[in-house]
Amino acid sequence: MIKKIGIISMYVLLALVIYYYGESLLLWIREGGANYILLTAVLATLFALFPIIPYPIIGGVLGAAYGPVLGSFMTWVGSSLASIIMFIFVRYGYQDWGLQLLKRYKALNKVTSLFERNAFMTIFLTRLIPVIPSIIVNIYSALSRVKFLSYAIASSLGKVPSMILFAVVGNSVVNDPGQLVIIAGFYLLFLLVVYVLYRVWQRIAESKEKLPEL
Repeated sequence: MIKKIGIISMYVLLALVIYYYGESLLLWIREGGANYILLTAVLATLFALFPIIPYPIIGGVLGAAYGPVLGSFMTWVGSSLASIIMFIFVRYGYQDWGLQLLKRYKALNKVTSLFERNAFMTIFLTRLIPVIPSIIVNIYSALSRVKFLSYAIASSLGKVPSMILFAVVGNSVVNDPGQLVIIAGFYLLFLLVVYVLYRVWQRIAESKEKLPEL
């Protein structure tokens, strides 16, 4: 119990820091703080871990400050590290409670078992779909029996397209707003391809579930 209280207390303390100083830190990045790459990466991670300011805005600021390439990388690093940190927090402190909760309901337990068998691809695909809240994927994965390495790789790879989008949009708003229409068209096409691939993968997974055991 002491471990659980300590973890949540540290999380709340960091959240309060971002709540009170988040706008000032973001302004610092805009006005020259981008020269300090390592410190900016730490701040990007904290902004992603505590999304008091929507992370697409953070990505846009980083894209405007660093350019589309380095800005995309910084945005991706911050988001990926934040997801991994949250996974570790929940897995280390609360997985025992989570497993009890997941086992309590048969339907949820069945879904979790299916998720665990297809964890890498499921996490990867959910990261590609920006409307699925990241925090849900983080916590649910940590409470299940998904291996840390599988989660970290799938989650980080799946974040690449959306993080590039945030940074490129931010850079375009500052330098060439006319590109936004082209960017939106390409990203919609990308989402359509992701959806089609997801449906194909889902049907394959369902067909495997229906195969009789030998």
